[in-house]
Amino acid sequence: MKKILALVLALVLALSLCACGAPAADGAVDEGAPVVTDGATLGEGATTFALVIKQLDGSSISATINTDAETVGEALEALGILKGEEGPYGIYIKEVNGVTAVYEEDGTYWGFYIDGEYAMTGADVTPVTAGAEYTFAVEKG
Repeated sequence: MKKILALVLALVLALSLCACGAPAADGAVDEGAPVVTDGATLGEGATTFALVIKQLDGSSISATINTDAETVGEALEALGILKGEEGPYGIYIKEVNGVTAVYEEDGTYWGFYIDGEYAMTGADVTPVTAGAEYTFAVEKG
């Protein structure tokens, strides 16, 4: 009986530790643990592109992304860099690299740029182009 009780307690303890490390169900991110750090190379795949993330304070992070995904949004969502929700015009990006910008809450949003030019397409439909630079910048509307 003591062995069974010890096994059950060990199992409960293991499950408790796993639950503590799980991300919050509401999509909240630990601001102290961004996915992308400056100069990082992330992902695996045959196509490489540059990613730049610009904050409202003017600071930025640059990284290299390797992927086999067809779109920029698909590549970055798979790596946990980009999060959003489907809207009437495609994905509404609310979070990039653990930083939230939601226009309805604080008047900020994530602008999307391709090779320095404001994108005319959303990240979820923009095809990945080798060697391109994709920038997400927090902007105040």
